[in-house]
Amino acid sequence: MEEVKLETRPTGAPLSRRDFLRLGAMGAVGVAGIAALARTGTAPSPPLSASPLSELGERGIGGEGPDPHAGHSQAHAMAMTVGEVDHARNGFNPSDLLTDFDPGQVSTLPNGQTLHEYEFVAYDKSLEIAPGVEYPAWTYNGRVPGPTIRVSEGDRVRIHFINAGTHPHTLHFHGIHPSEMDGVPGTGPGAIAPGQSFTYEFDAGPFGLHLYHCHAFPLAKHIAKGLYGAFIIDPKQGRPPAKELVMVMNGFDVDFDNKNEFYAVNTIPFHYQNHPIPIKAGELVRIYLVNLLEFDPINSFHLHANFFHYYPTGTSLMPSEYTDTIAQMQAQRGILEFRYQFPGYYMFHAHKTEFAELGWSGLFLVEA
Repeated sequence: MEEVKLETRPTGAPLSRRDFLRLGAMGAVGVAGIAALARTGTAPSPPLSASPLSELGERGIGGEGPDPHAGHSQAHAMAMTVGEVDHARNGFNPSDLLTDFDPGQVSTLPNGQTLHEYEFVAYDKSLEIAPGVEYPAWTYNGRVPGPTIRVSEGDRVRIHFINAGTHPHTLHFHGIHPSEMDGVPGTGPGAIAPGQSFTYEFDAGPFGLHLYHCHAFPLAKHIAKGLYGAFIIDPKQGRPPAKELVMVMNGFDVDFDNKNEFYAVNTIPFHYQNHPIPIKAGELVRIYLVNLLEFDPINSFHLHANFFHYYPTGTSLMPSEYTDTIAQMQAQRGILEFRYQFPGYYMFHAHKTEFAELGWSGLFLVEA
């Protein structure tokens, strides 16, 4: 799909990301109407579709919560897009990505070492990132973010990489490995040309939460287009049992002006507000949080009505702080652990208001 900018409005001013809010992109017009607004220059201001917080009452978001059976609309915490993206057409659902840990094909090498073998294919794919909004993504295995690699410290990782896209691509892993496996132009095989392949192989270390991404140039474009994912290396002794969730913070520049119009966790804006994440009161929740947002220097995570223990990079088994808000620059990551005491709906979101209002917002549904 050819990359084109949105047409300018009659005033000559481009449609900015703030215009999305002002024009009611999060209201009844829906984001599908924004492209039409850009073409026609009309700027109606319809009422927002989501219920205001006052409608939730004192037992609403962050409190005891409304009756979970009282209707899904009660869970809406702020104005949102209208409708639902076609997850089947996209080939992935953000609700499934939360717990889709991929160990690859597991076997044992002659020396007794555990081998995790993967096949990664990079290819171009149009994704519906918001209702009516198509984005020409570059993907690993047809999804954004790519598969969540999960192994244990000291395991052998072998990834057969095939570039079926239209541009040179690589796989660059955060962690410790030989130079020829670093996936950077100028070292080892460098960038893999379209139609070519390469096998990356190394021992996993150190334990912690890491990431991978394309390192071909221009680097910002290759990351912004979707070539990234989480890379978890468990300590040999494992971690305490918990409900584990992967959240990759990202965004999308739909008019290619190097500014994001949408923000999200696991790609689809407001998905976890439309589909709250169920957890049990008292159970330990562990979030593997990775920031892969391009074009903005800092992202953040805020948890309502609770605090979490934070393990930066996950390379220590001792938390660094007990807080309710953390900030991450691009490629920073960390593990969050917490328990909710009381049933109800509880928000989590970027504590940058603009990001939250443009999609980076969700809900936990805590059940007794």
